[in-house]
Amino acid sequence: MATYKKRGHKPKTSVEKQQNIEEGSTTAEVFNTLDETASKTEDFVAKNQKYIFIIIGLVAAIVLGSLGYKEYIAKPKQQAAMNDMFQAQKYFDQAVTGVAKDSLYNLALNGGEGKYGMLDIIEEYSGTPSANLASYYAGTAYLRLKDYKNAVEHLSNFKSDDEILAPLAKGNIGDAFVQLNQPEDALEYYEQAAEMRNNEFTTPMYLFKAGTIALDLGKADKALAYFKRIKDDYSNSTEATKVDVFIGKAQVLANK
Repeated sequence: MATYKKRGHKPKTSVEKQQNIEEGSTTAEVFNTLDETASKTEDFVAKNQKYIFIIIGLVAAIVLGSLGYKEYIAKPKQQAAMNDMFQAQKYFDQAVTGVAKDSLYNLALNGGEGKYGMLDIIEEYSGTPSANLASYYAGTAYLRLKDYKNAVEHLSNFKSDDEILAPLAKGNIGDAFVQLNQPEDALEYYEQAAEMRNNEFTTPMYLFKAGTIALDLGKADKALAYFKRIKDDYSNSTEATKVDVFIGKAQVLANK
C-alpha cells in the first residue's frame, strides 16, 4: 500500500534541529545582553543623574551665555565704541588731508572737545573690532609723529584680513624700522606686506620698498627679483614707471 506524503514537506534532520536550537539560543543571548546593557545604563543614570544634570546645565549655560554675551554685551559695546571713536577718526582724516598735521594726529590719539582719542578706545573697549581698528590708527599716527617705537607697538597689535589695511599695517611697521635704522627688520616687514595680498596698490609699493632695502643690504639678487616682478606683473603701477633704473642697478651689483 502506497504511503501519501505532503508535497514540499520534509522531516527535519538532526542537524537542522541543532541549528534551530543554536539560533534560538543566540537570539536569546542577544536579548539578554541588551537587557543587561539597558539595566546597567539605567543604574548608571540613576546613580549619576545629579552629575549628568550638572553637565547638561553647564553646557546649556555656556551656549546661552555665549549667545547672551554676543547679543547683550558685545554688540552694545561695539556700538558704543564706534560712537565714541567717531571724533578721533575725524581728527585722523583731517590730519591726512589737511594742515596742522601734528596737532591733529595728537588729537586723534588723545582726544579733544571732551571726546575719546584712539588710545582711549583701545583701553576702554578692549576686545572690540573698534579697539582693533584704533590700534591701526594709533600706530599710523605715531609713525607720522615720528614716535617709531610706539608706532611698531600699536601696529603690531592690529589684526585684519582687509585687502588694503592688512598690508598697509605691515608696511608701516617696515617704515618705522627704516627710521629706527633696523633695515633687516624693515625688509622682513616689507616682504610680508608684499606677499599678504595681490593688488595693484600695495603689492608693487612694498615690492619696490623691499627691493630698495635689499639693494642697501647688498642683496642684489633678491632686489632684482622684486624689481622684475613689478615690471612683469604690475606694469601699470606707479612703481613700474621708475623700476627700469633699479633693475639696471641691481643687475650691475648682482654681476660683481
